Amino acid sequence: MTANRPQPRPGVLDIEAYVPGKSTAPGAAKVFKLSSNETPLGPSPKAIAAYNAVGAHLEDYPDGAATELRDAIGRVFGLDPDRIVCGAGSDDLLNLLARAYLSDGDEAIHTTHGFLVYPIATLGTGAKPVVAPETDYTANVDAILDRVTAKTKIVFLANPNNPTGTYLPFDEVKRLHKGLPRHVLLVIDAAYAEYVRRNDYEAGIELVATSENVVMCRTFSKIYGLAALRLGWMYGPAHAVDAVNRIRGPFNVNAAAIKAGIAAIEDKAHQDKAREHNTKWLAWTTEELGKLGLKVTPSAGNFVLIHFADTKAATAANAHLMKNGLVLRQVSAYKLPQALRMTIGSEEANRLVIEALAELLGKTA
Repeated sequence: MTANRPQPRPGVLDIEAYVPGKSTAPGAAKVFKLSSNETPLGPSPKAIAAYNAVGAHLEDYPDGAATELRDAIGRVFGLDPDRIVCGAGSDDLLNLLARAYLSDGDEAIHTTHGFLVYPIATLGTGAKPVVAPETDYTANVDAILDRVTAKTKIVFLANPNNPTGTYLPFDEVKRLHKGLPRHVLLVIDAAYAEYVRRNDYEAGIELVATSENVVMCRTFSKIYGLAALRLGWMYGPAHAVDAVNRIRGPFNVNAAAIKAGIAAIEDKAHQDKAREHNTKWLAWTTEELGKLGLKVTPSAGNFVLIHFADTKAATAANAHLMKNGLVLRQVSAYKLPQALRMTIGSEEANRLVIEALAELLGKTA
């Protein structure tokens, strides 16, 4: 029967569609969404004002090259704007990179608990996702290199990784790059870079600047608080930027996102406030969860991965939290059915999670 209708290309129906974190808790009087790693401080007031101003000119197409936004990113990070591409979220850019560099039969490597967009983007091109095992929920450079073959065209590395919160020090990232054949593109996904407070971390800018086979992707969805606008950017060598520009949509970033993005990236005070909030409450939440006897993977992002005794215990914890209006992220799709991921939220939300889990476990918070 299916021969009588159009069929998607091989591999498409093997894709497990991405399911975002839940936003609601039916029956709860008040809901705290801690499932999507959104900033509890919201966007910069300057970004909101810039967004609102665009409303008077909705009849105008945006600048297809996002020139002003690329210039602003270049000023802030000291980069050549000609080596920057903007997209509708970093996942847009990840998919564009897959389309540009993967063909039928090629392979792309990601790690066991890596971002779910990597296998989706890979399969969508007809290529094969190859999974490299992690060590203590952290990317293992040797395991990745061991899986490189003549068919490997891309290595996706989330640094820090979502949902584990772990990261590779810059020396390890450089060792990974050194071990890759020159035809393999290393894609460093640094969506949470702005939150990292580690002396041995580098987001990827230095490696991109000195290499021909490395690109770095960033997002405005996290510390900048512009998740609703879908905005991301990529920094890469000129040839990679040229390839992506040839296949991206001509107006893949809308005017409101461009203007709000400029205002957000230039408001350093708001970023500092969000970073300080996260640093304080990430440490507090990790410590309090430990006091309850729960294992937490050390995180460099704005979230924590909480481990329970088994899948049943994690499911029970999720149900209890939902009943109290606390929406965390179930991460079974990331091969972590025994865990929940919690975004670091407002002080009220963080304290309520600890209280609810203490109640469930019969302990005192």
